[in-house]
Amino acid sequence: MKRNPISRFRQGFFYPFRAFRFIKKHPRLYKYILIPFTINLSVFSLTIYYGLGFFFDLVSSYLPQGDAWYWFLLNYLFMTIAIIVTLVLVFFTFTVVGSLLASPFNDILSERTENMLTGQISDEPFVFKTFLEDSGRVLIVESKKISLFLAGMLLLLFLNILPVIGSLLYSVLSVTWTVFFLVIEFTGYVFSRKKYTFKDQRHIIYQDFSLMAGFGLGVFCILAIPFFQFLCIPLGVVGATHLLYDTDAITPESRQNL
Repeated sequence: MKRNPISRFRQGFFYPFRAFRFIKKHPRLYKYILIPFTINLSVFSLTIYYGLGFFFDLVSSYLPQGDAWYWFLLNYLFMTIAIIVTLVLVFFTFTVVGSLLASPFNDILSERTENMLTGQISDEPFVFKTFLEDSGRVLIVESKKISLFLAGMLLLLFLNILPVIGSLLYSVLSVTWTVFFLVIEFTGYVFSRKKYTFKDQRHIIYQDFSLMAGFGLGVFCILAIPFFQFLCIPLGVVGATHLLYDTDAITPESRQNL
């Protein structure tokens, strides 16, 4: 039976938001969210503080000062631009740095979420040595994904060289690339734990592309909402795990069909 791509896209879009209800229903997950939440809050706060300070100092140093009304207007305009630029930098810094630092804890959160979905609710004792070994594996995989994302964003910057259409192309393609990265990022915790290759992951994503694209856009929207973005990463992790569980994409039977 042929799947309706619009319906699948809509279903995927709401998975990150459904994750909020799932977490609220399972308080056992709170402890796995606390540390990533603290990391993300610290990264966000430091980026805002130092970013705004840097740009305000830059504007004050190079912008001529005067008592005329137009100097005040020009100063206000540049301060507004400084705030916008800072928010853009915060968006990418928060996504990249926050995901990297919190990745070992996100892997645990994904595993515990899957246990609850499958009914295998068991709080294993924390073993620091095992945590370090798993953290090393996750950080290596995470670094590769983030490097690929940054390389893609850097290449897209060259589109701005094209007159008129370049900025438009950059805006559309950079958002598209970010959405694709978010899908790879948050589904990756499950695939990595199951020992799936990147080729397997891409194959599963392309099999139900509308659903995955909807999920990525949903995470992107949460990430773009001020202050609510603190919860973006845990909602993305839980939402992606729930999505893959519902679609039977991570069952042994589905792996045999790859």
